Amino acid sequence: MELYLYIALFAPLVSSLFSALFTATPKKMFTGVVASGLIISALVSSIVLLVHILNGGGVVHVELMTWMETGDLYIPFGFVVDEVSVTMMMVVTLVSSVVHVYSVGYMDHDKGFNRFFSYLSAFVFSMMVLVMSDNFAGLFIGWEGVGLCSWLLIGFWYHKESATWAANEAFIMNRIADLGMLIGLFLIYWHTGTLQYTEAFAAMPSLNTEIVTWIGIFLFIGAMGKSAQFPLHTWLADAMEGPTPVSALIHAATMVTAGVYLVVRSSPLFDLIPHVGLFIASLGAFVALFAASMALVNRDMKRIIAYSTLSQLGYMFVAAGLGAYWVALFHLMAHAFFKALLFLGAGNVMHAMHDELDPFKMGGLKKPMKWTFIMMTLASVALAGIYPFAGFFSKDLILEVAFVEHHFILYTVLLFTAGLTAFYSFRLVALIFHGEERYKLFGVHPHEAYKFMLIGMSPLLLLAIIAGSFKMTYFEMVTALLPATEYHIHSHLTFWIMTIGTQLFVGLSILYAYKKYANSSITVPNGTSKMENSFVYKMLFNQYYIPYLYQEYFVKPYRELSTVFWEQVDMKIVDASVDGIAGIVYGTGEKTRAMQSGNLSTMLKWMVAGTVGLLSLAVVFGLAARYSGEIKTILSGLGV
Repeated sequence: MELYLYIALFAPLVSSLFSALFTATPKKMFTGVVASGLIISALVSSIVLLVHILNGGGVVHVELMTWMETGDLYIPFGFVVDEVSVTMMMVVTLVSSVVHVYSVGYMDHDKGFNRFFSYLSAFVFSMMVLVMSDNFAGLFIGWEGVGLCSWLLIGFWYHKESATWAANEAFIMNRIADLGMLIGLFLIYWHTGTLQYTEAFAAMPSLNTEIVTWIGIFLFIGAMGKSAQFPLHTWLADAMEGPTPVSALIHAATMVTAGVYLVVRSSPLFDLIPHVGLFIASLGAFVALFAASMALVNRDMKRIIAYSTLSQLGYMFVAAGLGAYWVALFHLMAHAFFKALLFLGAGNVMHAMHDELDPFKMGGLKKPMKWTFIMMTLASVALAGIYPFAGFFSKDLILEVAFVEHHFILYTVLLFTAGLTAFYSFRLVALIFHGEERYKLFGVHPHEAYKFMLIGMSPLLLLAIIAGSFKMTYFEMVTALLPATEYHIHSHLTFWIMTIGTQLFVGLSILYAYKKYANSSITVPNGTSKMENSFVYKMLFNQYYIPYLYQEYFVKPYRELSTVFWEQVDMKIVDASVDGIAGIVYGTGEKTRAMQSGNLSTMLKWMVAGTVGLLSLAVVFGLAARYSGEIKTILSGLGV
C-alpha cells in the first residue's frame, strides 16, 4: 500500500514539474493531457487506499526521512492514510481530476496554458501534503503551499489589475490568519514537546484547560482565514477573478475546506474545550446566513456560487463546533461534488456568453446549452437539499445535530438559510436558462461546451445525485477515528414534521424564485429596478459595506501611515544617512585620488608629509606617556 501512497502524494508534483518544463513555450495540448493523466493516477491510487481502509486493512503510515531533529524536537516527513485523510484524498483527487480534464478545453485558447497546469497541479500537491501529513508541521507546509498556489492561480491573468489585487487580498488575509495558527503550533510544541498528531493529542488532557483553550482559539483563527469565515471572508468572492476551473478547485475541494479539515483533524483537542466549539458553531451559523443573504441580490454568476460556498462552510463549522465531526466531513465531501459541478457549469456559460457574468443579460440558454442546463439544475437541486440528492442527506443531518443538541437558535438560523439557499440557487438557474433570450440584445451566439468537457463533468453529476446513499458506509468507516455519535430525533413524528417541513420550505423557495425570475419580463441591464432603490438591497449588494469599511478604516490609514514613514523616515533619515555616508566616502576618494597620480615628485612629497605626520604622533604619544602623572594631576585640579 505504501506504493499507492507515494503515487497519490507525488503524482501531482510530477504533473506540476512536467508542465513547468513547457511554460516558456507555446501552448502544447499534450501538456494538459499528461498533467491530467498524472492527477487521474493519483485518484486511482486514492481509490485503492480507500478500498484498503474499507476492508479493514488498517492505517498506512510512512516516514520518508527526518526533516528536523534538534534537542527534543523531532519532525519527520511522515504521511498517514487513515479514515479522515483518505476521505479528503478522494475529494481532492476526484474533483481535481475533473477540473484538469475540463481545463484542457476551457484554457484551450489561453497563452498561459502550460503555466496554468503547472500551477494547478502544484495546488493539488500542496493540498495532498496538507491532508496526508502525520504532524502539524507537515500540515503547515501544505497549508502555506496552498496559500502560495492560490495567489498564483487567482492572479493568473496578472495583466488585469483586478486579478492581481484579488490575489494579493487573498494572500494577505490568509497571512493574518496564519500568524494565529503559527502561534497555536508553537503553543502545542511548548506544552507537549511534539508536533506529531498522536503524541500531541495524547498529551492534551493533562494540560491546563486555559492552555488548551488558547491552542484551540489560535488554530481556529488559522481555519477562519483559509475557510473565509467572518471577518476574514472578503477575499473569497474576490477570488473569482481567477479562471473558473480555479474557482471550482479552490471552492469545492481544496483551499477553503482546509479550515474544516483542521478542526476535524484536531477533534481530540476541541472535544476538551466545548465552549470554544460552541463559538465555532455560532460563528458558522452566522456566516451561513450572512453569506446567503448577500447571494440573494448579487449580479455576478460566479460570486453568487462563491457566496454559496461561504454559506455551506458555515454549515460545516456548525457541525464541527457541536462535536459532529463526521457530519461536517460528510457535508464537506457531498458539497464538493455539486459545488464543483456548479462552477464548471458556470464556466461553460461564461464561454458561451463571451465571459459575461451578469445573469440578467442571459436568459433562455437551456435551448443552446441543454446539457449544461441539466447539470447546473441538478447541482442546484443537490445544493438546495432536495431528497434524494446528496445535499439532502448531509445538510439535513446538520439540522438534526443542532436540534438534537438543543441549539434551537442555530437550528432556526440554518433552516431559514436553507430556504435562502434554494431561492438564490434557482434565481440563478431561472435567470440564465429560462425566460426571454436577453443575450440576443448583445449580439451573442451561445454554444455548448466541448463534449469531452461535459463527459468529464459527469462523475460530479452522478455523485451529486447518489453520494448521500453512502452515508452509513461512510459513518462506519470514519467513526473508527472520529467520535461515533449518531444523531436521531427520537420522536418519529417530530422527525417527519421537520423533514417534510424543511422540504416544503425549500420547495416553496424554489417555486418563488421561478415565478419571480423565470417567466417575467426583466429589464436589461437594470434587472430588479424596483428593489434596487431600497436600503436593504443596497446593503446586501454592497456586502454590508464591510469591504468599504476595511478600505476606509484599515487600508487607507495604513497606506497614509506608510506614505508618511516613506517620505519622512525612509527618505529623509534612512536614505539621507546612507546617501550622506556614501557622499562622504565618495568625496574623500575624489580628493585623495591625486595621491595615486603616478608622478614621482608628488609621491615623494606625500611620503615626506606622511613621515612628518608619523613622527609628530610618536612625539605626542611619547610626551603623553612621560608626563601622564602630571597630566592627571592637572586634569583633576580642573575637575575633569
